[in-house]
Amino acid sequence: MTEPILFRNLMQIADGHLEEFKAAVRAAVDFACEHGPQLLVEVFIDEDRMECTSFQLYRDSDAVLRHWELADPHIQAVMEHCTVKDFAVFGDPDARVRAGLGPDVPFTPHLTGFHRLAG
Repeated sequence: MTEPILFRNLMQIADGHLEEFKAAVRAAVDFACEHGPQLLVEVFIDEDRMECTSFQLYRDSDAVLRHWELADPHIQAVMEHCTVKDFAVFGDPDARVRAGLGPDVPFTPHLTGFHRLAG
């Protein structure tokens, strides 16, 4: 069985960019829902702190790579309005994904679990 890969991304929204950020995130999530390989995408915003946390669940490393191929323009549009404060990966992606994420991203290995998402 393929072990899942979960990304958790904490972003700091730039001052004065909240509405533009929300619009860019909605467009990116709409695109992912229609075309992306993610099993799950959830986004939460703390407007008082101007922080956003997103979670993305992938079936495997191939799905992560496919996401990167498809979504780069949408990712760039979101990044115009924020900076990444913290990014963590839960699971064990292969060397291609690890290389794409760089040396400073922490990885927490998967132990066990389940999900009820349609396959």
